[in-house]
Amino acid sequence: MSTIKRRLFLLAAPLVMAGLAAAPSQAQQLSLTELSRYLNSFTTAEGEFTQINSDGTISTGKIRIKRPGRIRFEYDPPEAAMVIAGGGQLAVFDPRSNTGPDRYPLSETPLKIILERDVDLTRTNMVTAHTSDGTTTSVTAQDPENPEYGSIQLVFTADPVELRQWVITDDVGNQTTVVLGDLATGGRVPNILFNIQAEMRDWQN
Repeated sequence: MSTIKRRLFLLAAPLVMAGLAAAPSQAQQLSLTELSRYLNSFTTAEGEFTQINSDGTISTGKIRIKRPGRIRFEYDPPEAAMVIAGGGQLAVFDPRSNTGPDRYPLSETPLKIILERDVDLTRTNMVTAHTSDGTTTSVTAQDPENPEYGSIQLVFTADPVELRQWVITDDVGNQTTVVLGDLATGGRVPNILFNIQAEMRDWQN
């Protein structure tokens, strides 16, 4: 499997410690209900991300989210790749490919968990770990019906509650971390950005 294909399953957006440096100390562990409420509090979000890949390489870019079911990763040059979820599919655009994007069901990736219309981390068997280090609250979640698709560890800070990073583990144990910059929520994010067919036409031109 190529690096860009593997990223599909690992995605799940300053480096890890820098991204958390501003968090308040000794924050109380946030409950699953609080975290679900936060994730459901916005439909759209935009920001920068830094991705630390399983081989130690680093990628950066811009992320856009429009729930339910839509996300777009635009990778900065020299990579210049793109990953788009929309219409129940997730497409990986690799500039080195001459055959168009690879497409997969979004339901078979851990990103599905945070892109659902109603995120509910309290569902039976969804959360496998829920911890706090005194600064952040971490939750590891999986699809209860299909744990073989991998898991996503979400890291939140408090006051106010914010999603700061996630770590996706694939079915063979490879991990990739996406560190999020400040997410601007509630803005206008056009639907066309998540239209895979439209992006395919633009990509080929």
